Amino acid sequence: MNNIISLPMIIPLISGIVLIFLRPYIRTQRLISLCAMLLTAFISLYILNLIQQNGILRLDFGGWEPPFGIMFVADSFAMLLVLTTCVVTVICLLYAFFSIGKAREQMYFYPFVLFLIAGVNGSFLTGDLFNLFVCFEVMLIASYVLISLGGKRIQLRESFKYVAINVVSSWLFLVAIAYLYGTVGTLNLAHLSERIAEVGQGPLLTTISIVFLIVFSLKAGLVLYYWLPGSYSVAPTAIAALFGALLTKVGMYALFRVFTLLFYHEPEITLTLIGIMAGITLIGGSLGAIAYQNIRTIVSYNVIITVGFILVSLATSTTIGFEGATYYFVHDMVVKALLFLLAGTMIALTGTAKIERMSGLIRNYPLLGWLFFITMLALVGIPPFSGFIGKVLIGQGAIEAGSYILLTLGFISSLFVLYSLLRIFLNSFWGETIISKEDEMPLKKGLLVPSVLLAMLSIGIGIAPELLAPYVQDAAHTLANPEVYIDAVLTRD
Repeated sequence: MNNIISLPMIIPLISGIVLIFLRPYIRTQRLISLCAMLLTAFISLYILNLIQQNGILRLDFGGWEPPFGIMFVADSFAMLLVLTTCVVTVICLLYAFFSIGKAREQMYFYPFVLFLIAGVNGSFLTGDLFNLFVCFEVMLIASYVLISLGGKRIQLRESFKYVAINVVSSWLFLVAIAYLYGTVGTLNLAHLSERIAEVGQGPLLTTISIVFLIVFSLKAGLVLYYWLPGSYSVAPTAIAALFGALLTKVGMYALFRVFTLLFYHEPEITLTLIGIMAGITLIGGSLGAIAYQNIRTIVSYNVIITVGFILVSLATSTTIGFEGATYYFVHDMVVKALLFLLAGTMIALTGTAKIERMSGLIRNYPLLGWLFFITMLALVGIPPFSGFIGKVLIGQGAIEAGSYILLTLGFISSLFVLYSLLRIFLNSFWGETIISKEDEMPLKKGLLVPSVLLAMLSIGIGIAPELLAPYVQDAAHTLANPEVYIDAVLTRD
């Protein structure tokens, strides 16, 4: 029965391999990729409900019991992220059908999107550190292709930086894994947690934990984010939306998993360091968001602000903060994809990414304008949109932990988010229109419908958070109580 938890990775992986051999058949590729992701989404929802009934699910590949074999572990935290990943990918694929262009579609766009999702879902589900590295690499190799797809000079320049940074972080990841294995003799996450608790988190293990922190910070954009704005701003819109919604979340997920399950014994060192890094990220992301005129760069810096804000909850490490982080993960994956899609649509309609060269778009495209306004409110955390409950719970967690500086920085960053997006809204949508009726480009429904679907999803999460509440509470309970995860994994069937 537990074999089902491998499907969120296997379905995209096999579908991507099949699509390689269907390169000339664009419509077939579209249909297969969409059906594969819809099927994966429904299976993920089923698994999520199965966890509520039976507890954490474990799959031992090849019949090897833990801690000796490869395994997948599905808990509510992982499966919520897998489900959201699949839903966001379905909607981004719909946008790509009308925007990516046949030239890119024939360059294996759909196979590499599916490989990307296989790596993302595998990263969420894996139960050992080495296979986390493997899934990271599957995801990153696919992203290397996608970021350079089309071969424009600016893409190649930024992709070189992106690849170089990730190769270095992957090397550090392997070094950290090697030292950790040499110290405690295992890589299974649950077994690692037991071993570290037994031997104590001394100076050597604390040093190794800091190396992991550097690795995942590079991948998440925590402090070490200088590669992110350029890389995310040059990719085609559908690809940028996937990157903005998903890639930093994998790095943040790894931070949550490692520092709640493995290295939680010296919080005055590790969590304090994470808190300092989260605060610096909030400040740097906020300043970047208001410093530029390029809409894609502004949107990219808003991704960085989110990284800092979510990791405030890890730095405080309270159950209510973990609930807020889980809500905010789901919210941000949806709304960041929406923000990138709207920004890309605005650029496609005006032919420029500079907000000072846009004006009066709401007269030509009123629905686009109000969708952007809804997105802004959701990201700021105005009720009844999806960002509200996550921000409130993360704030309550910071108060409970007495982290008032992080609380202040977190909510000041929301004002910077509001200012940066309001600046886009006022410059681009209000004022005299720059587009005459004769020059007005029709806004394809294929570009608008995905944004409408994401906006509706954001509103739905905000209006009915109780639908997610059982899953979120279960996820937070598992993060706050590592013995729940350990017992589920190491208990012999």
